[in-house]
Amino acid sequence: MSIKKVMVIGAGQMGAGIAQVCAQAGFNVLLYDVSDKALEKGLEGIKQRLTRAVDKQRTTEADKAATLENLQAAASINDAADRDLVIEAAVENMEIKSTLFAQLDKIVPTHAILATNTSSLPITEIAATTNRPEQVIGMHFMNPVPVMKLVEIIRGLQTSDETFKAIESMTKELAKTPVEVNDFPGFAANRILMPMINEAIFAVYEGVASPEDIDTVMKLGMNHPMGPLTLADFIGLDTCLYIMEVLYEGFGDSKYRPCPLLRKYVKAGWLGKKTGRGFYVYQ
Repeated sequence: MSIKKVMVIGAGQMGAGIAQVCAQAGFNVLLYDVSDKALEKGLEGIKQRLTRAVDKQRTTEADKAATLENLQAAASINDAADRDLVIEAAVENMEIKSTLFAQLDKIVPTHAILATNTSSLPITEIAATTNRPEQVIGMHFMNPVPVMKLVEIIRGLQTSDETFKAIESMTKELAKTPVEVNDFPGFAANRILMPMINEAIFAVYEGVASPEDIDTVMKLGMNHPMGPLTLADFIGLDTCLYIMEVLYEGFGDSKYRPCPLLRKYVKAGWLGKKTGRGFYVYQ
């Protein structure tokens, strides 16, 4: 099938980034959020990023104008009624996503694909809330979306080959690199990344080394562009904890047990960069 009209649900950092890259690639994009304030902030963030890109000569004024022309705010979730694809980038909560997909299933055309940007939740379970499980798929973009090239495309149990191929083709149109992943807890990226971050937190917890020195080891010793604790602060420690809990519950294996220090920081409200404090202090 041909995808031309897209709606992105959720205007936070991920949703706004997804809307931006879709509009830049020439798709007709609607961005929706239940919060008018969040929607306004998301759209403003897109404009600011495009302006910076023009200032740095990474794009032109004409391309910026074309991108903004392709992008509009949706007044209601019912605006999904003429879309070929809806990409959900709402909060990482199964109940919220399940309710949303059941609602969208009644609104979008019969040919439309429903995609979720979840980083860890089971696609099969989300798909089961709809009457079109073969047209439900995972599109896990990396953060920040306009910069990062990878998209994990996750097949649910009933995802059809036609749906997969349509999303794979579209991902390439976004100038992203798709990888095919099956529906397991954490998929591929977070199943590998989050235990590494969790182990780095255990190393702090057990007094092996300071956060600064652990990050230095990984940057200079393993050539990582960013240390795991800096990355955890950037992702959000609450998100890291949530994904570790999904892995721990999904596999029932003690190697995925979240570090007690991670739980303590989250309970303290030290969630990383977004709250001004995590493993580091931010002004």
